[in-house]
Amino acid sequence: MLSSFFIHRPIFAGVLAIMVMAIGIFAVLNLPVERYPDIAPPRITISTSYAGADAETVEESVTQVLEQQITGIDHLLYFSSSSDSSGRSRISLSFENGTDPDTAQVQVQNSISSVINRLPTDVQRQGVNVYKSLGDTFMVIGMYDATGKANNIQLSDYLSVNIEQALARLDGVGEVDVFGSQYAMRIWLNPHQLKQYGLMPSDIRAAVEAQNTQVAAGGVGDLPAVADQYLNAKVTAGSRFKTVDQFENIIIKSTANGEFVYLKDVARVELGAENYQSFNRINGYQSAGLAISLSSGANALATSARIKAELSKLSGKLPEGYTIVFPRDNTPFVQESIKEVVKTLIEAILLVVIVMFIFLQSWRATLIPTLTVPIVILGTFAVLYLFGMSVNTLTLFALVLAIGLLVDDAIVVVENVERLMHEQNLNPKQAALACMQEMSGALIGITLVLTAVFIPMAFFSGSTGVIYRQFSITLVAAMSLSLLVALILTPALCALILKPKLKPAHWAVWFNRQLERLKLGYIGIVKKSFQLKWVISVIFVGLLCVFSLFYRSLPTSFIPSEDQGILSLQFRLIDGAPMSDSDAVGESIRKYFLEQEKANIELVLMRYGRNFSSTGQNLGTGFIALKPWAVRKGPENSAQAIRDRADKYFSQNRNARITVSLPSTVSGLGDTDSLEFWLQDRNGQGREYLEQQFQVLQENTKQSKGISKLDKRSNPDKASLKVDINQKQAMANQLSPTAINSTLSAAWGGSYINDFIDRGRIKRVIMQGDAAYRSKPEDLQSWSVRNNVGQMVPFANFSSVDWGGGPDVVNRFQGYRAFQMEANASPNVSSGVAMQEIEQLVAKQSGVDVAWSGLSLQEKKSSQQAIWLYLISIGFIFLCLAALYESWSIPTAVLTAIPLGVGGNIIFSYLANFPNDIYFQIALLTTIGLSCKNAILIVEFAALAQQKGSSVIDAAIEGAGLRLRPILMTSLAFGAGIIPLVFASGAGAASRQEIGMSVLGGVIFGTVLVLLFIPFMYVAIRRLFPIKNETT
Repeated sequence: MLSSFFIHRPIFAGVLAIMVMAIGIFAVLNLPVERYPDIAPPRITISTSYAGADAETVEESVTQVLEQQITGIDHLLYFSSSSDSSGRSRISLSFENGTDPDTAQVQVQNSISSVINRLPTDVQRQGVNVYKSLGDTFMVIGMYDATGKANNIQLSDYLSVNIEQALARLDGVGEVDVFGSQYAMRIWLNPHQLKQYGLMPSDIRAAVEAQNTQVAAGGVGDLPAVADQYLNAKVTAGSRFKTVDQFENIIIKSTANGEFVYLKDVARVELGAENYQSFNRINGYQSAGLAISLSSGANALATSARIKAELSKLSGKLPEGYTIVFPRDNTPFVQESIKEVVKTLIEAILLVVIVMFIFLQSWRATLIPTLTVPIVILGTFAVLYLFGMSVNTLTLFALVLAIGLLVDDAIVVVENVERLMHEQNLNPKQAALACMQEMSGALIGITLVLTAVFIPMAFFSGSTGVIYRQFSITLVAAMSLSLLVALILTPALCALILKPKLKPAHWAVWFNRQLERLKLGYIGIVKKSFQLKWVISVIFVGLLCVFSLFYRSLPTSFIPSEDQGILSLQFRLIDGAPMSDSDAVGESIRKYFLEQEKANIELVLMRYGRNFSSTGQNLGTGFIALKPWAVRKGPENSAQAIRDRADKYFSQNRNARITVSLPSTVSGLGDTDSLEFWLQDRNGQGREYLEQQFQVLQENTKQSKGISKLDKRSNPDKASLKVDINQKQAMANQLSPTAINSTLSAAWGGSYINDFIDRGRIKRVIMQGDAAYRSKPEDLQSWSVRNNVGQMVPFANFSSVDWGGGPDVVNRFQGYRAFQMEANASPNVSSGVAMQEIEQLVAKQSGVDVAWSGLSLQEKKSSQQAIWLYLISIGFIFLCLAALYESWSIPTAVLTAIPLGVGGNIIFSYLANFPNDIYFQIALLTTIGLSCKNAILIVEFAALAQQKGSSVIDAAIEGAGLRLRPILMTSLAFGAGIIPLVFASGAGAASRQEIGMSVLGGVIFGTVLVLLFIPFMYVAIRRLFPIKNETT
C-alpha cells in the first residue's frame, strides 16, 4: 500500500514535498501575472481612410468592397464595420477563442489583397492597414504643457513624432490612436487667383509632385564602366522640400510674357495640422493624447510595464513644462485587485488554521494539515506553469476556494489517526497504518467527486470556457495534489509527529463536551427522522420546490462590474453645433468633476470632435482618472456612486446629452459596461426604415422597467449639400468629368499630394481650398474648371446645389446595414433581464432583428451553457462513484445532497441581490462538490457498517454519529476560508463578495441539511435497492 510505504520512509516523503515546493517556487517566479486570461475573442481590424468622402461614399466604395472578400476565413465568429463622415473605414473581425491571432491576421490580409486595386486611388495611396487589435481602449496617455505655452497642434506633433512610433513598436501594443495630428504642409488654395492664372488644383498637384521629389538618377562611372574610369560618384536630382519658403516658390507655370507663376501667387502655404477634426484639454490645459489598444493575446500588465519603461526613458528629454499623465490606465486596478486576492488568500489560510486548532486541540495535530497548504499551493502553481497559464484573479479565486478543500483530506486523516490512538490505544505509527487502511477509499472517493465536478468545465468553448478552465485546472490540480499529500506525506507526519494526548486544556474540555452534546442531539434528530419518513419526504420535496422558485427568479449576468478607478463619458450636442459649443459643454463637465467631486477625481481629459463611434464638431469624449481606492473609502465614493451622481447632475443639461460609463469588465469586449447589440435591417429596406424602427424601439423602452438609456451610438443624420452636375452642360462646355471631380474633391475635401521633410521626419503635403472659400454653399461658384480649349468655366455654368440629409456614420454587422446600439439595465435590474426585454421588444417589430456582440454576446452564451454544465458535472460524479463503489444505490444517495447544498447558493445570492453569472455558476459547482463530499463521509461509513452486519438504520445512525465531527471540522474550515471573500473591500471587491457569499450559503446549507437529510435518504434508497444479505 502506498501510504504504508511512506509511513515507514518519512524522509522520502519529506524529500518529495521539498521537491514539489522548489518546482512551485520556480513556477511562481516565471508565471505571467494578469487580471484575466484571454477571455475576449481574438480580433483583427482592417482600417483605411478616404479623405473628403462622406459616410455613404466610404461604405459603398471602400467598406463593402473589403467586406465582400471576408470569406473562407477559419474560425470567424462575427464581423462589423463602420464608415464615417471623416472618411474612415474600419472593419472588426472577431474570432473564436483559441484562434491564433497571427494566423488570422495573415488570412485576413490575404483575403483583401486581391481587391486593393478596386479601391479609390486616394485610398490606395494611403494604404490599408490590418492590425491584431482588441479594439477597445486599454490605456490613454495624455500630454499637456503646464506652462500653457504649447497648443494642441504642437503637442500632438511632438506626441506623434517622438512617442507614438516608439510605443507602437512595443510588444503587446495593437493599435495607437493619436488624439490630434502631426504637422503637415498645408496648401490653402485661392479659387480667384487660380482662375486668374487659368489653373486648377490638378495643376498644383502636378507641380508639387514634380518639384518636391527625389530622383534615383544613378551615378557617374557605375559598372560597367570604360577602361581606366577613376571618377565614381552618385548623381542626385531634386530633393524633398523642408520649409514653407521652398513650397511657396514652387513654379506652377510661366506666362506668355516670360513671367513665372509661383505657388504663393495662388495659395497660402503654412505648416499646419494634418487634420483639424478634434482637439483636447486636460484639466483645462490644451493637450494631446494617445489611445492604446492591446494586441490579441497580449498580457496587459507586461505591456503596461513596457509602455511606462519607454515613457520613462523619453520623459527625460521632454521640453520644459511638458507633462505626461494617464487619464485611463487599467493596470493599477489589476495590480491592486491581485494584491487584494493574495491578501484574502493569506487571511483564508490563517482562519482555516484557527478552525483546525479548535477541533484538533493540538499544535502538533494542527501543524500536519497546515504543512499541506504551501505544498499544494506551490504544486498547483507548477501545474499552471506546465499548462501555460497565468497568475490571475480567477486562478487566485480558485486557490482561495481550494484552501478549505485541500486541508480536508489531511484533516480527515489526522482526526481519524487521533481517534484510533484514543479508542484503541495504538501508537502513532500503528494508528496511521490502520487509519489509511480504513480511509484510503473515502479519500479517493472524495477527490474523485470533487474533480468530477470541475473536469467537465475545462471542455467548454468560448469566453465562458476560458473562465471555467481557469477554475477547473486550478481546482483539479489542487485536489489531486491534496490527495497525494494525504496518501503520502500526511500519514508519515502523523506517525512521526503525533503523540498520545495528555490532559486537554479547559477550553478543549468544554468544547468537546458541547460537541458531544451536539452529537447526541443530532443522533436523536436522525432517529426521529426515520419515524417521520413521510414528513421528511414532504419537507425534502418542499425545499426542492422553494429552491427552484428562487433559482428561476435570480437575474442573470456575465461578470459583475467593478470599480476600476476610471470613468469614461460621451456627449452629443444638437446637430450642427460648432466646436466652440462643444468646448463650452466640455468645460462645464470638467468643472463639475474637478470641483464637486474633487475629493475623488485625479484628472479629466476631454476630447472634442469625436466619441467612441462617430466624428463631428458636436461630439466629445472624456476620460476621468479617479483617486486611489485607499483615498476613496466607502460605497459613496465608489466609481458606481460617482457615475450615478454625475448622471443625475448631467440629466438637467438641456444643451447636450451626456452619458457617463464604467469601463468594460473584460478588456476586448467593449469600451463600457453597457449592453452592446445591433439592430439589423435584415430585409434591406433601407436606412430610413431602420431609423423608424429604432425610434419605435426607443419609445417602447421608455415604458420598460428593466431598460434605461437605450440609444444608437451614431449621430442622427445631418444636413448634407448635394452638388448636382448637369452632364449635358458640362459636355457643352467641353469639360471632362475627371477634371470636375478632381477639382471638387481637392477644393472642398482636401487631397494628399506627397511628403516633405520636417526636422528629419517625413510628413504629408495636403492641398485644400482655404476656409473662406468653402464656408457656405455659394462658395462653390467661386471655383472653376479648365475646359479642353483652356477656358476657365465656373461651377455655376454646369452645376447646382441642393440640401439633403446623410448619415454621420454607416454601420454594418455581418454584412447587413445596422445601428450599433447600447443600453443600460435599470437600477436593481440585471443585464440578463434587460437583454430579454430588448429581445421581446424587437421581436414585435417587423423587418429588423437583434444581434448581440461583445460582453453581451458572451453573457448570452454563458446562460445557455450553464444548465449543460450542471447536468454533465452531476452525471460525471454519478458515474465515478458508481465505478468506485461498484454500486448504483450509493451514488444515488450521495447525489440527493446536491440540491440541499445548492439551495444555499441560491438563497444567499438572492438575498444579497447577486445575479446568476459566471461566479455564481462556479460557486454552485463548488457547493455540489462540497455537499457530495459530506454525503460520502456518511454514506461510505454506513455502507461499511452494513457490510459488517448492521441493519440499514443502525448503519446510517453509526455513520452519521461517527462522521459528525470531521464533517463539521472540514466544513467550518472551508467556511472560514470563504469569510475573507464575503467581507472583501478595495479593488475587485464585487467579484470576491459575490463568489464568497454564494459559496458561504452553499457551505451552510450543504453541511446542515446534508447532516439532517442524508442518513434518511441513505435508508430510503437502500430499502428501494436492497443489497444481498442485508439486514433491515
